[in-house]
Amino acid sequence: MAAYHDGVSAPAPTRKARLEAKYVRRRIVAGTLAVGLLGAASFGVSQLAGLLGGDRAEAASTSAKPAAASHTTAPDPHAAPLVKAPRPSPATPQGALGSNSGETALVRTMRLTGDLTPKSVVASPKGVVVAQNMMYRHTVSAFRADGALLATIDDAVDLGSFGIKGHPGTTKGAPVEAAFTADGRHAWVSNYSMFGSGYGPEGLDSCTAGDGTSTSTVYRIDTGTFAIDRVVEVGAVPKYVAVTPDDRTVLVTNWCSWDLSVIDVASNRQVARIPLGGHYPRGIVVSPDSRTAYIALMGSDRIVTVDLRTRQVRPYATTGDGPRHLVLSPDARYLYVTNNGAGTVSKLDRATGRVLATTRVGQQPRSLAIARDGQALYSVNYESSSVSKLRTSDLKVVQTVPTDQHPIGITYEPTRKAVWVACYGGSILVFDDSRRPVT
Repeated sequence: MAAYHDGVSAPAPTRKARLEAKYVRRRIVAGTLAVGLLGAASFGVSQLAGLLGGDRAEAASTSAKPAAASHTTAPDPHAAPLVKAPRPSPATPQGALGSNSGETALVRTMRLTGDLTPKSVVASPKGVVVAQNMMYRHTVSAFRADGALLATIDDAVDLGSFGIKGHPGTTKGAPVEAAFTADGRHAWVSNYSMFGSGYGPEGLDSCTAGDGTSTSTVYRIDTGTFAIDRVVEVGAVPKYVAVTPDDRTVLVTNWCSWDLSVIDVASNRQVARIPLGGHYPRGIVVSPDSRTAYIALMGSDRIVTVDLRTRQVRPYATTGDGPRHLVLSPDARYLYVTNNGAGTVSKLDRATGRVLATTRVGQQPRSLAIARDGQALYSVNYESSSVSKLRTSDLKVVQTVPTDQHPIGITYEPTRKAVWVACYGGSILVFDDSRRPVT
């Protein structure tokens, strides 16, 4: 069986401390290369605006302590940040406001650096953006839409306080992906692996279902307090996480157990593990009625559907080698997918699974985002170190912009019409996409 990798190195398993140390050293080296002339990263999170630089500051991290009950206060977009917003560069918006994202152009305005090794970056509908820093930092970084750092959330928890037995003491996670509830009040975060008593061996990208890789967890983060208020056990090496539109169910693809975890939000427990019939499941989108999940099997060329009532898995589409990330058009008529191995993006008719168009982008396209108006797509190209902007009507690439090394996560921040790009070497780039190109 061919080995598929999702941006995480996979050395031979060894003792816990040595493996985690290897991961950290590799990311430090990668971060140094990516930051280049900016020098060594400072303690905390420093922020640099644009190409020329801007306000730079340091902040102490805040530890997230378990909370017994969920908090229902909506996130405050005006909350006092740990680190103030950087000064955008260019400071003056470029061009006239565009009426839709199909006619606008990406202009880079911010570069955020510091204690970041972001595997993903995800925006809420309310102007909060979270970056998941894996086991290299053991944190989630929460930002305001203007780039101000609101919180650094430590992934260390006492699992016993959440009713999970067999893991005494403090356990660390490895935040990899996130999904917000519809109101933006909570973010569900998957942990690539867990580090603590009763866990082992750690997860790796090269794995086989049933090989003994430890199961893991997802956290729920309250975006009013930035505390971890729930922990739920799932499968081995959980990757993508999605919340159904009705907010009743959380879905998690488990990379190493090759199945889908179904979490019932009301009871706060995993109620099903559904085998998906393929290797290395990754991206998820859910139909507007919350009844059907579409799952990308990255270890193949296939997408499958899961009936969330009957839990039946069915073939859906064949799109290209290594389908990784899925997004749905706002009207739910179309589904878009990055094919990592093929270097392409495909557009599908959601009702039938028929491939309507396929376009070549850069090397190893990973994550995908869609503008709120549905007129544009944005693909990060991992090995090309670029972002491709595509027009959804005909899937034409209308713009390609360079990024730092190994862009791997991307999100569309709707309150400012901005595109945030997570670069695995240790930075987040922010692009304004609200204005027409300057001619």
